[in-house]
Amino acid sequence: MSTTSKSAHHAHLMDRMATRNGADLDLARQSGFVSGTEIVEALVSCIGCSAAGDCEDRLDRGAKGVPSYCRNAGLIARVETLTH
Repeated sequence: MSTTSKSAHHAHLMDRMATRNGADLDLARQSGFVSGTEIVEALVSCIGCSAAGDCEDRLDRGAKGVPSYCRNAGLIARVETLTH
């Protein structure tokens, strides 16, 4: 997988995980709740995760909740507070 397609794949997984758990990363960035740098750092962290296959399987099954291995669980939980 090329670097570009790997980045795009992980960006999609990260967005799906956030959305599934009530966090809108785009809105959080646009509103200044999180910085663009923080989103990029989260993506780099996601790319470094060795459980991307499990993450994708969980999302495809419709599982709710952020798995314990998720490197961005804290960010997702923090952004989720914007809507609640």
